[in-house]
Amino acid sequence: MTRFRHRNVKTQGSDEFTGIELKSPADHAAGFTAVKVAMSHVFKEMGVVRSLRTLSHMNQIDGFDCPGCAWPDPEKRSKLGEYCENGAKALAEEATNKEVNADFYARHSIEEISTWTDYKIGKSGRITQPMLLKPGAIYYEPISWEDAYDVIADHLHELENPNEAIFYTSGRSSNEAAFLYGLFARALGTNNMPDCSNMCHESSGVGLSETLGIGKGSVKLDDFDKAEVVLVIGQNPGTNHPRMLSALEKCKANGGHVVSINPLAEAGLARFRNPQEISGMLGSGHALADYHLQVRINQDVALLKLIQKKLAVLDAFKKEVFDHEFIETYTEGYEALVSHLDEQSEAQLLDLCGVDIEKIDEVVSLLANSKKIIICWAMGLTQHKNGVDNIKECVNLLLLKGSLGKPGAGTCPVRGHSNVQGDRTVGIMHYVSRAFNDAIKETFGFNPPEDQGVDVVNAIQAMYNKKAKVFVALGGNFVSAASDTEYTAQALQNCDLTVQISTKLNRSHCIVGKTALILPTLGRSEKDFVGGKQRHFTVENSMGIVHQSKGFLHPISEDIKSEPDIVGGIAAAYFKGNHPVDWKTLSTDYELLREKMGTVIRGFKDVNTKSKGLGYYLPNNVRDLDFSRLPNKRAKFTVTSLPIHDLKPDEFLLMSIRSHDQFNTTIYGLDDRYRGVHNERRVLFMNETDMNTYKFKKFDVVNLMSNYKGVERKVFNFLVIPYNIPVGNLAAYYPETNPLIPIDEFADKSNTPISKSVRVRVEYA
Repeated sequence: MTRFRHRNVKTQGSDEFTGIELKSPADHAAGFTAVKVAMSHVFKEMGVVRSLRTLSHMNQIDGFDCPGCAWPDPEKRSKLGEYCENGAKALAEEATNKEVNADFYARHSIEEISTWTDYKIGKSGRITQPMLLKPGAIYYEPISWEDAYDVIADHLHELENPNEAIFYTSGRSSNEAAFLYGLFARALGTNNMPDCSNMCHESSGVGLSETLGIGKGSVKLDDFDKAEVVLVIGQNPGTNHPRMLSALEKCKANGGHVVSINPLAEAGLARFRNPQEISGMLGSGHALADYHLQVRINQDVALLKLIQKKLAVLDAFKKEVFDHEFIETYTEGYEALVSHLDEQSEAQLLDLCGVDIEKIDEVVSLLANSKKIIICWAMGLTQHKNGVDNIKECVNLLLLKGSLGKPGAGTCPVRGHSNVQGDRTVGIMHYVSRAFNDAIKETFGFNPPEDQGVDVVNAIQAMYNKKAKVFVALGGNFVSAASDTEYTAQALQNCDLTVQISTKLNRSHCIVGKTALILPTLGRSEKDFVGGKQRHFTVENSMGIVHQSKGFLHPISEDIKSEPDIVGGIAAAYFKGNHPVDWKTLSTDYELLREKMGTVIRGFKDVNTKSKGLGYYLPNNVRDLDFSRLPNKRAKFTVTSLPIHDLKPDEFLLMSIRSHDQFNTTIYGLDDRYRGVHNERRVLFMNETDMNTYKFKKFDVVNLMSNYKGVERKVFNFLVIPYNIPVGNLAAYYPETNPLIPIDEFADKSNTPISKSVRVRVEYA
């Protein structure tokens, strides 16, 4: 673990083991155990009464939006509680009673904190006042808000070029905060606005935009009630989006079928015990996945091509398998795709994907007789070199079946964080939209920059090469979330100033620039008052609904501010009144801010009114079968290539995954209950055949190495665990394995890091 020159800090905490207990993987998700575990977390962090009162307002109309995932809320909300186990854990983390204050920072240096695990750092508590780390210092000290704003303004004024500043955004930000943040970056003169979607669903946005004309999914929540088939590809909803299981349950109850495609068989798709039903709490629940296709890591294109090839053969006998009327009316490129499929070797595709041919044939038969098909996916498709092609191959299948623009059918990229899609909608983007810029100019009276900015990968490289000097993060844990951890850490330490706008302590508060600021902000669950009046903000879920979110709890400290207030304070300190935008007024008056947003952002007119209650859907051209945004005004079939990994005889393909006690880089606990791993995170899931071949035994301690372009990267001390995963494939948790992912290996077009298909070798520790 590299130590850095001007402070003795570590990029990862202790790699000592915590006492593993291994059990059989679970055969179901949720149920009574999930309720028990969820309550245990919130009671411990918040107390019993405070927990129950707050949970009753989460995801409710006129309540606050879950700080976890972006799965949409049903129109009819459960009185028992409209949240899942991991949503409750997310609330417990945010609304904990523990405080990180000046006394805490006086006792613990950043050098000491950096030796802690991410779990221990996260459990320290809520940050309650702004803090400053001076050049060369290892202890944060308190600073006033006005002085903090001046520090940032002074550093920004010292830049030779606005592009030496980088403004990163996490998906937890509200629409109002993200819009104002982007407005300030543009007013400063830069489009350097990387965001967390660059690391996760950017491949979805690119693939969908190029084929369908919009970088979002097309389904609504009630489409799951009507679907005949739902394909869940590269996704583990039981852990990452547990409320999705209720939608799949409804699909099954209405006669639909669920197909899981993933290298790991996950408990959530095997059987679901709905905690809102007696049968879920006391009975066996309901089976979900009718078929599990255990595809090899990053061979989804091979599998999807094989499925389409088989469907094309059936369609050649009777012209009813593909929707030819839809294809003729709305698409282009059909002939090229069919010709390409005809040229593919069925034996080669079958060998590459590694799935049983009998199961494939059964799924082909199911799809051949279905028109209402939904395809859902997450990081298992996007975080590969060919991540964009993975998405385009899903679109190909839906276009062939005419499964777009009708009830029960469409695309469903399942976003990870609760407003990551909203951030992009309101203008957090590193590329230039002329229409957006024109609207900014007309509304606010200044000229936004015309040069493209940097995404996450390019931002890290710019900081590493000292071409960027100021880094501001609106939420998130950048150093732990990004690829190539050692490289990223050095990049951040090269900065003159790093600023973290945060609720909780995390590792990015230790891996910092020469000067560093921590600016504490309100959580989703906290009331946002100004002048004695409570304000609310808006968010957008993963299906395009914009709705209000209003906090319930009193803030943990009187010395924390809302994100818009913080952004407005920075902007006011920088411009000192010499700018057309009245930053203080705009950051204080959310109603006015949303009115201005309505003049700039498509679909946001009258958002103050429309976002109340259930909220409203933003425009979506795919739902209307309007492809006029595309060059020939038609949806596009795409001919994609098969992925190539060129593994050496001693190499494996590794995918990074979450544990069940985890949301992104936030570690709730040390258990992965559904996979049977308890009290340990440093584990490596390996097929028993590979263990025998390479003479590894259960609980052997190993190191992992990746080697790209002659650079070896290494992580240490992992326990080998036998698991049902394809031969030649491995899985391990992130952020522990992020140091293995090269900064310069990413998806074509989207620049999303290859976190789900890293070539590695394994050696004894």
